[in-house]
Amino acid sequence: MAVQVTTTWLGDMRFESTNPSGHNLFMDAGEESGGKGEGYRPKALMLSGLAGCSGLDVASLIKKMKLEVDNLKIDIDANLTEEHPKYFDKVVMSFHFYGDNLDEKKLQKAVDLSVEKYCGVMEMFRQFAEVSVETHFHKN
Repeated sequence: MAVQVTTTWLGDMRFESTNPSGHNLFMDAGEESGGKGEGYRPKALMLSGLAGCSGLDVASLIKKMKLEVDNLKIDIDANLTEEHPKYFDKVVMSFHFYGDNLDEKKLQKAVDLSVEKYCGVMEMFRQFAEVSVETHFHKN
């Protein structure tokens, strides 16, 4: 299945990118790099894509397993290399589940299925970064 996006330069350091969903997004460099900070940073957007991909998997599994979860938050901490081309070489992804009746065993299974089987973005990241995953459970 082919996926196509078109990214158009809007002047200075700003770009607009199409998405198959029909929602466009804007990218811009920070002021320190000649931009105005009026959009997403491309590398951070990659991390959001990773969280979103795995988050969608987990949300789907929560629904299928009929689990009670009040909230899910995914934090990602990534290390950017010093030399050009700069890329993420270490990524720590932390899932935080919130609720009073969390089935920790099934939620961990949902995370594991996403990370090990379903999330294609995770597999792409594994090609260039050391990725580790943590799961945390929080009672309300």
